[in-house]
Amino acid sequence: MKTKATKKITSHESVTESSGNVFRDLGLPNPEQEMMKTRLTLQIYRIIRERGFTQAQAAKVLGIKQPNVSLLMRNRSGSFSAGRLMEFLTALGQDVEITVRPSRKEHGEMSIKAR
Repeated sequence: MKTKATKKITSHESVTESSGNVFRDLGLPNPEQEMMKTRLTLQIYRIIRERGFTQAQAAKVLGIKQPNVSLLMRNRSGSFSAGRLMEFLTALGQDVEITVRPSRKEHGEMSIKAR
C-alpha cells in the first residue's frame, strides 16, 4: 500500500483588511454609488423571491423586460441608475426614504438601511 507524501506549503502573502466596500477595495470608480446600487438590487431580489414571482411576473410589475429581471436577479444592476432601482422598489410596494444630513467627516457617505 502506497502512501502519499504531503508537502507543507508556506506562503508570505499579505492580507489587506477590507474597507467594507469591495468596489473601493478594487479601485473602481464611484464605489459608494456602486455599493448603494448593490444594496438596492439585493432588496429587489429579496422581495421578488419572497413573493415567489417568476421573472415574467416581476418584469410586468417592474415595467421592464424579463431579460432585465434576470440581470437584476444575478446582481447585475449596471444598466440601471440608483433612481431607477428605487422606482422598482416603489413598484414592489416599498417606501424609499432618502435622508440628507451633515457628515462628521470631510466627505459624506451614502448608505442604505432596509427594514
